[in-house]
Amino acid sequence: MKAASISALKKELTALPPEEVLKICMQLAKYKKENKELLHYLLFEAYDEQGYIESIKKEIDQQFSEINTSHLYFAKKSIRKILKITNKYIRYSCQKRTEVDLLIYFCTKLKKSGIPIRSSAAMHNLYLGQVQKIKKALATLHEDLQFDYKDEIRLLTD
Repeated sequence: MKAASISALKKELTALPPEEVLKICMQLAKYKKENKELLHYLLFEAYDEQGYIESIKKEIDQQFSEINTSHLYFAKKSIRKILKITNKYIRYSCQKRTEVDLLIYFCTKLKKSGIPIRSSAAMHNLYLGQVQKIKKALATLHEDLQFDYKDEIRLLTD
């Protein structure tokens, strides 16, 4: 089966009665966890972006506290998992400010975690890649917001 374009799907959904659209949404949420999480964000958390960011920060804190630091290999796997989950939540929001906030928080937690980032090329490159993503997203924000984040970015690159 070939997937239809977004514009074709949008056109078809606008032609359907609301009950049918509700049925389709419920079917989407039923079969995939990510769809259910996105629907939850859109319905319950999109109106309070700051609260959403704080809840994700708490989840990041909890995941960082569970990292197995006995061996760098296990720490790398845990860090990648945390980053994957953080990026998923960033995708739900679609806001650059949320992306900047969460990635800065992730990098700060990683830097303070005590994991030797510089001793592993993969970890160091992962960290630098996130700093680059922050700078790229920050460039799209308003100048006042860029100025607000300037000190935090400087601390990450030191």
